[in-house]
This record gives sequence, C-alpha cells and structure tokens, in this order.
Amino acid sequence: MELQRRRSISLPQILATWLLLMAAYTGPAECIRRTSRFHGEDEGDGSGAVEAFKYSATACRAHTASLEDFGGVGDGATSNTEAFSAAVTHLSQFASDGGGMLFVPAGRWLTGPFNLTSSFTLFLHRDAVILATQDMNAWPIIDPLPSYGRGRDAAGGRYSSLIGGSNLTDVIITGDNGTIDGQGAFWWSKFHGHKLKYTRGYLIELMHSDQIFISNLTLLNSPSWNIHPVYSSNIVVSGITILAPVHSPNTDGINPDSCSNVRIEDCYIVSGDDCVAIKSGWDEYGIAYGMPSQHIVIRRLTCISPTSAVIALGSEMSGGIQDVRAEDITAINSESGVRIKTAVGRGAYVKDVYVRRMYLSTMKWVFWMTGNYKSHPDDKFDPNAIPVVDGISYSEVTAYNVTMAARLEGIPNAPFTGICISNVTVELRKARKLPWYCADVEGVSSGVSPAACASLADQGDGAQPCPFPTDASPMDDVQLQECTYVKAISA
Repeated sequence: MELQRRRSISLPQILATWLLLMAAYTGPAECIRRTSRFHGEDEGDGSGAVEAFKYSATACRAHTASLEDFGGVGDGATSNTEAFSAAVTHLSQFASDGGGMLFVPAGRWLTGPFNLTSSFTLFLHRDAVILATQDMNAWPIIDPLPSYGRGRDAAGGRYSSLIGGSNLTDVIITGDNGTIDGQGAFWWSKFHGHKLKYTRGYLIELMHSDQIFISNLTLLNSPSWNIHPVYSSNIVVSGITILAPVHSPNTDGINPDSCSNVRIEDCYIVSGDDCVAIKSGWDEYGIAYGMPSQHIVIRRLTCISPTSAVIALGSEMSGGIQDVRAEDITAINSESGVRIKTAVGRGAYVKDVYVRRMYLSTMKWVFWMTGNYKSHPDDKFDPNAIPVVDGISYSEVTAYNVTMAARLEGIPNAPFTGICISNVTVELRKARKLPWYCADVEGVSSGVSPAACASLADQGDGAQPCPFPTDASPMDDVQLQECTYVKAISA
C-alpha cells in the first residue's frame, strides 16, 4: 500500500535532480563543457606542429592573430590591457577585407577593460581565462546611459565594462568554452560597503551595434550584469554558461536593453539576480530616448536564482517592451518564473509576451507582476506616465514545491489587461487558503490548478489554449558557418 501511495516522479523533477547532482560533482561549467560543439585537434603528420580549432559562427575571418603576437603573457599576474588593445587595433584594418580574429591561447590573461572593433571575432581557447583586473584605476569612468540618466548603483558616471564597444557591426565573441572571470567579489564587497562612487561595470557591453554573436563561453563572477547589449539589433546569445554566487548583488545573466531582434538559447545561468532581464530605459530618461526592446526569443534556458526571476521584464521599461517569446524553460530554486516589474512614472508598455513549456521546481511564485516597483532614478518622473501592460500569455507550465502560485498586482485605475493563463499545474509545498493573489488585473484562464483568481475568468476545460505566435521570429533565419582556426605549435 505504501508503494501505491507514492507519487510518480516526473521528467522535470528528474531533470532538476540531475542538474543539482552534476553541479555538485563536476560544477555547472563542466556539465556544459561536455556538450561543447567546438574542439581542438592536431593535424598534419602527427608531430603536433599544428593545432586546429573548429567552431561555428555567423562569419569566418580572413585574417587571424594570437594575443601572444602582441606581447600577451598568460601568467595571471602580468597586465595584458595594452596587448588586447594593440591586437584589436591591428585587426581593425581588415574590417573591409574579410575581417579579423583574435585568438586567446591557454593561460590566465589578466586585463583591464578593452574595446572590440567591427568585423571582428574574439576566440578563447578552452583553457583560456580572461581575468578582470582588480585595480580600480584601470577601469575608465564613462558617461551614464542616456536612457537611464544616471548609473544604476550611484548617480553620475559608471565604470567601463570589461569587454566593450560602440557603433560596431558584425562582432563575434566565442570560443571552445573558454572563460571570462570578472573576479567580482572585490566589487561586491565595495558595493555592500557603500564604497563605490560609480556604477559597477559589466563583463560584456556592446552599444549602438548590429550583428552580435556571443556563444560557447563560461562567464564567472561578473562585477554586475554579465551580458548587456544596449541600443543594438540582430543579436544571438547561444551556449553560454553564467555562474555567480546566488547572493551576489545584481549579477544578472543576459540583459537586452533597448534592443531589437534578439535570440537567446541553450544557456545555463546561476546568478544573484534575474537570469534574463529585458529592459528599455528608466522613467523620464527612457521615455525621452524612446527605444523599445522588441522581437526577442528565449528558448532552452536553464536557471537557478533564489532571489530573483528566471525571466524579468523591467523594471526599467520606459522605452517599451513588445513581442517577447519564451519557451522550453527549466528552473530550480528561483524566486519567480516570469516577473513583470513596472511603476507609475515608467510610462510606455509591456505587451505581446508569450511564454510556454516551463518546468519549475522550488519557487516562491510561478508568476509575479507588479505595478508598484518603486525604484526611480530621481524625483523628476512624471506621475501621469502610466505604463500599459497588455497581452500576456502563459501556457503549459508545470511547477513543484511552490510557496504561492502567483502574485499579480496591476495599477489602480489602470489594470493590467489581456492576461491569459492555460494548462498550468502548480504543486504547493503546503496548502494555502488563497494560492493566487490578484489585484487590478483582467484576463482569462483554463486548465489551471489550483484554480486562478476570479479576475482571470475560468473559460472551462474546452477553451482554446493561450496563444503563442506561429510566425518565424526575425532571428530564426540566422545562418552559421563552420570555421577553422589553425595555430602553429611552438617546438
């Protein structure tokens, strides 16, 4: 009888257990490393004189160089900032002649921030580690983003990101699961101690750029956000592992910000903040800049973030967010599955958001929306700038060990509308009188257990499921090429 009473174990539960066990025994980076598509191998007569690295990217380059060619020293102690800058400057001359690729060999390459160039590939060997310097004087101070009006950590400027660039076209950052380590504990301590005058830099930030491809890397311990494309378009982020302590401050994984045509796929993220956060500017500054984030696809994402969301929209969304499609999402030990954050003063909109096939375990909320996120850059925001949230669809969601199914709070006299939730099963860790909390929201539901709140009217089991677009996204047609880099091996 005891055997008959036991609940069967589902596929999501098996997957979550496997991920935890693999992380415990080998580390999450090694789990991903084992499935890398890239490899290095000896070619030629078997003497080992040549090493070839085969990889997939949106473009192959006609000209190549190694960081060692520019005096790079991979001992983990010598600064390579000048070597990186010199290498990029040298390769920039080939932008109109097939482009250039910089190879980062095995080693530990300490560096301060450096910028990339157009028609350029940065490729990391599997045993290469780019180490961010902890010398604060090596991090230039740059202007705040115009759509934010100030730094997020502090008013005024911000530290440059480790790998950056602006007004670029055709930029590739990839490798054989090489590593970029931000050594962020140094910055986190200063942030918690209120010892920073400027906003922390990010690991990768590309601004005003087009055709960005970031793939097959491990990013560790970023000072703050890991990948931040901003005011950019036609972006693919694929096969990235992002790791940071789960209580590290603001170590968001991937944050497209005022970006169009974005594809995020096959990524594994453990962080102290949102795994993916879609943004578009802050209050009056974002409204004035007026550049939305739109046409964004997120698929096959695995996330652990105990204090934040798997996918967040906002809170900085004052340029608008539209046409976001997320599917096949797995998460464990995260605060919420999907979170929409906005407030009076943000203006703009979050609309046409579609999420399906989420498998979640150990959550505080499966769905969370709030129109009362009080963070503002200053007191100059317009109290009449009321954001619109409309057309939000969630379907085919299974969640286990959950505190509360949802907390959905719109704005009084400006409710969130067009919410559709279908085919959702939530297993609560203990029974609650009100498993759903809803205020100032309007929509429909069907096939939801436990039953949704009354403001999401139950359409019955025969109702049509919530919509998910069937047309192709703009980034589905991106074609990858098989490239090879051949490196001579010193005798």
